[in-house]
This record gives sequence, structure tokens and C-alpha cells, in this order.
Amino acid sequence: MSPRFVVLGPPGGGKTTVGVLLAEHLGVGFRDTDDDIVESQGKPISDIFTTDGEPVFRALEEAAVAKALSEYEGVLSLGGGAILSERTRELLADHTVVFLNVGMAEGVRRTGLSSARPLLAGVNPRATYKALLEARLPLYREVAKIEVLTDALTPEQVVSTILTAPEATNS
Repeated sequence: MSPRFVVLGPPGGGKTTVGVLLAEHLGVGFRDTDDDIVESQGKPISDIFTTDGEPVFRALEEAAVAKALSEYEGVLSLGGGAILSERTRELLADHTVVFLNVGMAEGVRRTGLSSARPLLAGVNPRATYKALLEARLPLYREVAKIEVLTDALTPEQVVSTILTAPEATNS
């Protein structure tokens, strides 16, 4: 058992929007590991960051991703920072991973630098977002079999691009 596609990328990349549309197009379910964490912990991710700290959240995230990769067959969306885990990157090697890339200006516009996104809350969210993109870009590309720059595309165009990628034919 394995997800048809695993969707990842930075905040504002469109993981949920595109993931849901992709799942609908394929006639399969959609699952988000962030939702799994919220459900298992009974509190929002921002509360986990605040009360338990980022290391606790990352451990929960790594476990949630491993579980979902082993038991889910639909379209799976991972939180933007899941890629930071070496174990997660190793587990993704056997999956069709779609990296939804977004430029900084568009990512900032889409996220609105929301305080609901714990890593973007702070003194200089723009600088934080830029540093986040720079640190994670090589990791996203390390595991991605398909990369789509989403800045100028509608969610429907992104789905079409994914489904017509040569790497998608094995999914």
C-alpha cells in the first residue's frame, strides 16, 4: 500500500488546494499529515509549537508521515517542514513526490504571513519565509520526482501539469 502522490512544499505552495483537486481528479481520498497530528494531539499545531516546542512537533510529524506513507493509498499532503527529517526523506525515496514550488513574493502573498503558521509568526516574517525557502529548497528537490512552479498557475493547471509529467505514469 502506498500513496498515489505525496505533495509537499513551503507554506503557500498550494499543498492542500492542489492535493484535494488531484485526489478528486484521480477518484481517491486526500489526507494531510498536519490534520493527523491535530487530531491525535487534540490541539492546533500552533499550540503544539507554543506549549511543547518545535522538536516535539517535528517528532510527532515524523511519526505521522511514516504511518501515513505505510497505510494510505490516496493523495497525501505533508507539512512544509516534514522534509527536514532525514528519516522522512529516506521514506519518500520510494514514492511519487510532487514538489509545489512557490517564489518568495507569491508565497508571502498567499500565506498573508499568517500567525496561524507558527514559523512565520515573529518580528520579521518576510525574512523568516526567505530563510525557510533557502534552507528547504534543496531538500524538496532531493526527494521530488515532479516539481511544479505554482506562482503563475491556477490549481487546475498545477494538477494538469502533475498528471502529464512523465513521472506520473507510474502512479
